[in-house]
Amino acid sequence: MSQVLGIDVGGTKIAVGVSGADGPEVTARERLDTGPDALARALAAARRLDRHPSAVGFSTTGVIRDGVVRLSPNVPGWDGLELPRLLAEEFGDTPVAIDNDVNAAAAAELRWGALRGVSTGLYLNLGTGLAAALIVGGAVVPGAHGAAGEIGYLQVEPGEPAFAEGHVPLEERVSGSGLARRASALLGRPVTTAHLLTHYSRAADPGDPVSQLVAEALRLLAVSVANLCVMVDPERLVVGGGMMGAADVIMPGLVAEVRRAVPFAPEVRQARFSDDAPLLGALALAHAAT
Repeated sequence: MSQVLGIDVGGTKIAVGVSGADGPEVTARERLDTGPDALARALAAARRLDRHPSAVGFSTTGVIRDGVVRLSPNVPGWDGLELPRLLAEEFGDTPVAIDNDVNAAAAAELRWGALRGVSTGLYLNLGTGLAAALIVGGAVVPGAHGAAGEIGYLQVEPGEPAFAEGHVPLEERVSGSGLARRASALLGRPVTTAHLLTHYSRAADPGDPVSQLVAEALRLLAVSVANLCVMVDPERLVVGGGMMGAADVIMPGLVAEVRRAVPFAPEVRQARFSDDAPLLGALALAHAAT
């Protein structure tokens, strides 16, 4: 049976997997820390799993613009990498489909998950970073520069340091990495986002500074998502990403704000796929390319 190959290079991990039948089942996989020489190590893992796939899907941080990776400062050597050319050299005539990790995760939800059958929708990824995917006509919309859905760059306050100054305003406040960084500075010691959200859900004192930090971030996230829904008018909003391990903390306020602020509020669902969503998205891209 012919197999497709999926490769996901993220900010902290590389995941490579193969799949036979058109479904979310991964028949073999490898997982590595990202680190230096990420592409070479990812391709070496791919060769170990399948040297002759029928198609390849590649999920990456950042976006592809003018044949190179942009907006990906967190992977050493990744920003400016000529990824399409290098993959063409590696796989020859084998079809290769490339997209950013959030669009890829949305593709998996469209093909097999919570966005299946949806014509107009939004996929929101809450993880180390913050981004969304816009679905129109049952397909992910890339935008004019491949950067549709890069909502981390939304400004929170007019005139604040933004993209031109090397900042990602909304992401710095509400993403997993942003929350952990701000709380660590507040507490004077390293703290994870998972710990933060657990602390918030259990804190008895509403004046606790960590609880205040998390509550502010969740309110800002909910308002931002409601504004996106007003703009797009989706039939369904699907929320995924690593932070959804604390869905019981995140979802109630988000759903309430969407229902309060959006004239025609969409159905809100948790994503079917979580930590392995970008890899499954890469496999969905590969299946679509066969």
